[in-house]
Amino acid sequence: MLTFLQAGVDFGYEWRWNYAHSIPLAIACLLLLAAWKWSFPRWIQLILAATAAWSLAAFLIVAFLLGSNQPLKMPTPRFLASGQGRVLDAGSGSGRSSLMVLQARPEVHLVALDRFAQGFGIAENGEARLLANLKAAGVAGRAEIVSADMREMPFQDASFDGVVSAFAIDHLGAGAFRLALGEVARVLKPGGEFLFLTVNRDLWLQFAYPLLGGYFGQPAAGERWKTRLAAGGFDIVETGTLPGKLYILCRKR
Repeated sequence: MLTFLQAGVDFGYEWRWNYAHSIPLAIACLLLLAAWKWSFPRWIQLILAATAAWSLAAFLIVAFLLGSNQPLKMPTPRFLASGQGRVLDAGSGSGRSSLMVLQARPEVHLVALDRFAQGFGIAENGEARLLANLKAAGVAGRAEIVSADMREMPFQDASFDGVVSAFAIDHLGAGAFRLALGEVARVLKPGGEFLFLTVNRDLWLQFAYPLLGGYFGQPAAGERWKTRLAAGGFDIVETGTLPGKLYILCRKR
């Protein structure tokens, strides 16, 4: 399994998602040093110390618990438990979910599909970055890259055993989501599995990003997503959470 510091894999997430907390940490530490040196009131020193402690804790949570620059961990062993088959990563981006599947299921062949549009927090989001990450992880031989829209996939009906979409299909508006979900159902074989991952505004995420609660959506949104998936022709098999993440495993009816 790739680690946070392993060379060669770079998912390209902008600095604000990985290192933004280092700024208030540095500022708070400098002000705390000045406050101690010039004997500022104790309450000021306590506020600065608390700010520094929060910044450090949030930095560690983002780096090692939320891990935006690490491959995702397979959230459930039930997804494609046979360990074989053809899997589509719908909205692969720079490869976090693709590496998740390829590492956890070493006998699958994966198709990574994305429009590779800019503006989703990934610097130089493109096929070149994804391919470089697949090669660095040693799994490029079991993967292919397709540049296309999730709402109009260039695949035949019932051509995949499983589909995964992590922080991708959920970013679409309601109408586009229904179109993309319809495409997922179309390309899946009968009884095929769909592993859906989205942001979960849990305590870890709220602690690390207290000012971005609206951006990350509403907490406890699992029922809403399950309703949408069920309306799209899927039976819910399992739901669960990881730090900052909600996953729903479902099966095509």
